[in-house]
Amino acid sequence: MASVINSFGISGINAYLVKIETDTIYGQPSVSIVGLGDTAVKESKERLEAAVVHTKYEFPKMKIVINLSPCDIKKCGSHFDLGMAIGLLIQSKQIVIEVELDNFAFIGELSLNADLRPCSGILPMVIEAKKLGIKNVIVPKENMEEASLVTGINIFGFRTLNEIIDFLEGTSSYGSIDNLKEEHIVNTKYLVDFSDVQGQNDTIELVMIAAAGGHNILLSGAPGCGKSMIAKRIPTILPAMTEEEALEVTKIYSVSGMLKNRGKLITERPFRAPHHNASTNSLIGGGNNAMPGEISLAHNGVLFLDEIAEFNKRTLDALRQPMEDNIVTVSRVKSTNTYPAKFMLVAAMNPCPCGYYGEKKCKCTDYEVLKYRQKISGPILDRIDIQKNVQGVKFMNLTSSKNGVSSEYIRKKVETARKIQIKRYEKFHGINCNSQMTPDMIKKFCALDQESLQLLQKAYEKYRYSVRTFHKFLKVARTFADIDQSEKILKKHIAKSIMCRELEKEQCNMIVV
Repeated sequence: MASVINSFGISGINAYLVKIETDTIYGQPSVSIVGLGDTAVKESKERLEAAVVHTKYEFPKMKIVINLSPCDIKKCGSHFDLGMAIGLLIQSKQIVIEVELDNFAFIGELSLNADLRPCSGILPMVIEAKKLGIKNVIVPKENMEEASLVTGINIFGFRTLNEIIDFLEGTSSYGSIDNLKEEHIVNTKYLVDFSDVQGQNDTIELVMIAAAGGHNILLSGAPGCGKSMIAKRIPTILPAMTEEEALEVTKIYSVSGMLKNRGKLITERPFRAPHHNASTNSLIGGGNNAMPGEISLAHNGVLFLDEIAEFNKRTLDALRQPMEDNIVTVSRVKSTNTYPAKFMLVAAMNPCPCGYYGEKKCKCTDYEVLKYRQKISGPILDRIDIQKNVQGVKFMNLTSSKNGVSSEYIRKKVETARKIQIKRYEKFHGINCNSQMTPDMIKKFCALDQESLQLLQKAYEKYRYSVRTFHKFLKVARTFADIDQSEKILKKHIAKSIMCRELEKEQCNMIVV
């Protein structure tokens, strides 16, 4: 009878159980690994042979068949090495296990010297083990802290294959693990602050609204007016993530192999700023192994697209569906992976090719300006809640000794507004802020009085806004009301939300002219 060892594979950002079945058959000595493994899985037979020999055991001179079940799912990674080695030694009766293997899972890459090396994706694997009722997980020592982020399951970390065998055979004991929650927190100290920004109070107010409600925002202005400076300070005013959000983000970075502080829970919201030459796959996700893209790495955080008009138009248009659905599905011939992509889009651009539209030194024709702005398609612009023309800073503001509004002050207002929203949506799963409201929720929480309706109707009919834009007006107005701690949306909140789409209005007027 073949030996069976528990391990895990990764699909998207979630793990699934993989049974490693090992059997030895009389015949020409060989190693066959079946079950749709990638190159890293196929090459494990060489690592397996060297590791077994270095642990002073004999590599069976028989036909060895290793099956990774389920066999119809593509499997990637080198973390199956450990399970294969344990299964082979058990099947060849070279070790006698004193524990019940059904309660154990094995994850780890083996070196040629039988040392255990760290792997990516440990966190979702341990989470899946807990769901399945597997009580014990054996991982490389370097992954132990990351695995111990999951409570209610026993994590064992080892450095070598020999140590694991001694533990399983009962010849050596293993000390208990102290799972101290506070040690898993990464505290980030920002070197920038909104107090550095001078003369842009109107823009900062809209950025505060965007952060409070999770709204997408586009900043358009001449070079050097402070667009990028403001955008890069947005992380300093974002509210702290909930434990559920932090775990989601940490899972994504673990699967991507980008978890810098192993064993630390990511508690600061991500801020991703890809260059404008980024490919569609790098932004959306994909590649041979369908890894998460920038929009997934920005999950529960900010995706900053500086010089958005310089991005490839097809790449930008690929953002349409993720911006609406908060997920992205990457399909390949043999697999389909779905990644979360709930991000706040922050974009910056120049108003024209030369960057100085409206000033004397601008030589761009209306056609050139219109063509430049049309690099951002209508559907993308329609999905951006707040569009602000950023003006240049006056000399008196630059020379003023007074600091601007601090990030701490803005963050307190943002957190107060978010607390109101979290309480409002506590009965709705997955809804944390105003930008995520569904049409039914908009009807319930964004009721308007007659004056506000008339004002909104005039703007809607004059500029022929879409239904999506109409809903975005209501969502932004709801955030303005939350900042003011007002239970009802007032006429002034609707007026402010209508004024938040300056770029779209300007472009509409240019077309009319």
